[in-house]
Amino acid sequence: MTTAEARKSVTLRCAFCATLNQVDLSRAADRPKCGECARPMLLDRPVAVSQDDFERTVLGATSPVLVDFYADWCAPCKMVAPFIDEIAREQTGKMLVVKVDTDRAPDIAMKYQIRSIPTLVVFEGGEEIERSLGFEPERVRALVQRVVA
Repeated sequence: MTTAEARKSVTLRCAFCATLNQVDLSRAADRPKCGECARPMLLDRPVAVSQDDFERTVLGATSPVLVDFYADWCAPCKMVAPFIDEIAREQTGKMLVVKVDTDRAPDIAMKYQIRSIPTLVVFEGGEEIERSLGFEPERVRALVQRVVA
């Protein structure tokens, strides 16, 4: 694996069989498949990340990661979801977009002091570099462009 490829690698849990897979984001257009069940790893949409996967997937990623902290019952979160889907499609292969349900990952929400939802946080190199509270599409889009440039 070249340095450029290594820079864009992430570990994702297969949505179908729960196997952890090392995925090269720069090859997302090739529709990578799970090494165990051969089902597709869908990188053109937000990937659900659990409390068990957060450290390995988000903090261990060698590419930028946009995390949407949300809850199923949250109306503003539902308003933000199409925007997050759009960012995931636009940035496929450049950054990973994930979603974390704060009700199912309370330890992660507490660790990152998520006190209101939706909260969008950009991580790079395992560190938080910026966050956005509520619905700030222009600000988030500018941040994403700056990070992937």
